[in-house]
Amino acid sequence: MTHRHLLRMSDLTLFDIMEILALADQMKFELKRGLTRRTLEGKTLGMIFSKASTRTRVSFETGIFQLGGHSVCLTPADAQFGRGEPIEDTANVLSRYVDGVMIRTFAQKDVEDFAKYGSIPVINGLTDDEHPCQILADLMTIREHLATLAGLTVCWVGDGNNVCASLISGALTCGMRVRVACPEGYEPRAEVLAEAKKNPDFALLRDPREAAEGANVVFTDVFASMGQEDDARKRLRDFEGYQVNMELLSLCAENAIVQHCLPAHRGEEISAEAFAAHAGAIYDEAENRLHAQKAVMSLLMGDVV
Repeated sequence: MTHRHLLRMSDLTLFDIMEILALADQMKFELKRGLTRRTLEGKTLGMIFSKASTRTRVSFETGIFQLGGHSVCLTPADAQFGRGEPIEDTANVLSRYVDGVMIRTFAQKDVEDFAKYGSIPVINGLTDDEHPCQILADLMTIREHLATLAGLTVCWVGDGNNVCASLISGALTCGMRVRVACPEGYEPRAEVLAEAKKNPDFALLRDPREAAEGANVVFTDVFASMGQEDDARKRLRDFEGYQVNMELLSLCAENAIVQHCLPAHRGEEISAEAFAAHAGAIYDEAENRLHAQKAVMSLLMGDVV
């Protein structure tokens, strides 16, 4: 990889993404055949969680164990950073204990400050701005199901949130066409849009049907993410008509797949029928968090052969 951290999807070049995906594919192939590679033998990953997690914690913890290392999990209740210790101090001290850190938190600045003050690789496990690990797993899954990335059309239906922001960057870098359909007021962040609009393969739309027309991949996510629960009723009203359902999917290309980072609220952002019809690809996507993150950890923290 050309960077020593993974903080934003835009950190990654096309070469970086292809390197990660190739290694992830190889690791998945090996694991299915009972083979292991101990690229992180004796190394420790610090995992800092300020947000709740299922897939992120289990996939990172399992992944480093499979690579021969182990993890230390810290929450605000467990550590001094939850009691006001400056990130500078936490980063400097943890850099003397562990070989890399994965952070799942609210502010993107916290992840970037940790990388600035620490001396070890930092992996963004999710912030309010970005979710690069999720998109690496998504790209891996798309390539598994559709055999390629370049030239495909992906559409995002719903909130222009952190996952959407990382998808825009990753998909455009890989030569994909990206259509984002969201209600007014729920667009991706201004800086994300400003960069995306430089690319003729990007379109911001209001009509989900227009976005889904001929698409190879349809993405969605919950309408109210963590920290937005108080606005859930308003969001349900605002996102009326933005559900991924069988009618919408009938407009897509033949053999199109659906991706959802989970958890899914069936009957809200996706119908139960649409989820069931595409559950295979969605669960593959969740599994591939393990393999993609193993590749990222190996490239940043270990000696990859």
